[in-house]
Amino acid sequence: MPLTKRIIPCLDVTNNRVVKGTKFIDIKDAGDAIELARFYDENGADELVFLDITASSDKRKILIDLVEKTGEQVFIPFTVGGGLRTVQDIKEILRAGADKVSLNTAAVQNPDLIKESANIFGSQCIVIAVDAKRNYVNNPEEVKQKNLVEIDDKYYWWEVYIHGGRTATGKDAVLWGEEAARLGSGEILLTSMDCDGTKNGYDIELTKVFSERLDVPIIASGGAGNPQHIIDVFKLGKADAALAASIFHYNEFPINIVKQECNKAGIAVRL
Repeated sequence: MPLTKRIIPCLDVTNNRVVKGTKFIDIKDAGDAIELARFYDENGADELVFLDITASSDKRKILIDLVEKTGEQVFIPFTVGGGLRTVQDIKEILRAGADKVSLNTAAVQNPDLIKESANIFGSQCIVIAVDAKRNYVNNPEEVKQKNLVEIDDKYYWWEVYIHGGRTATGKDAVLWGEEAARLGSGEILLTSMDCDGTKNGYDIELTKVFSERLDVPIIASGGAGNPQHIIDVFKLGKADAALAASIFHYNEFPINIVKQECNKAGIAVRL
């Protein structure tokens, strides 16, 4: 029997409120974090991801009291990220009620944090978030040490961004994903910055490359607009889980509807 695919609502949080943007900008309010978390827990979500999207850029710690209150309301696996910089930060978040932590900026700046935290808490607790954006290339022969992709006579590679999508790093996302997995990441939360919030579908090519190149589960993120997009990222992108925000927050497609459509399409999900 195939492993079931996971449907995961994402709570992007700032100032205790859930927000949603397009391509990491044009941020709009989407509701109370604790109320939404409880709602998703009661309505069939397989897991939750809670990201404090301004903690890293504001150079502050995550809102731990909000994590504690949210953890009291949910009984499904709960991943928390944003502003986690040290093993001690991770320990505090896990003690506050999180089942897993998501690392992005700190992991890029200090890859040893992945290995150290995986050794202490186990790889199953460590999710590396990769925010990737297409970087188009005029002359592919001049580009070295990048995972170049050619589509419709255009060449590009995916660049890693940190600080909530505000800072380009020059790192190739695919190569970074492979390194993160080697260092001990148990999962990759892969967000396409080009597709984020557009509701035009996930970056299938990006997801497929990660799924084929890495031996850890890939959570696809960025671009879900309807159930078919989620079906496509499972079937074509070979993702292990699909993360979405807008279609759930604004109740455009409730989780149970998405799961029913996935089931009809022959995708194993927990109903």
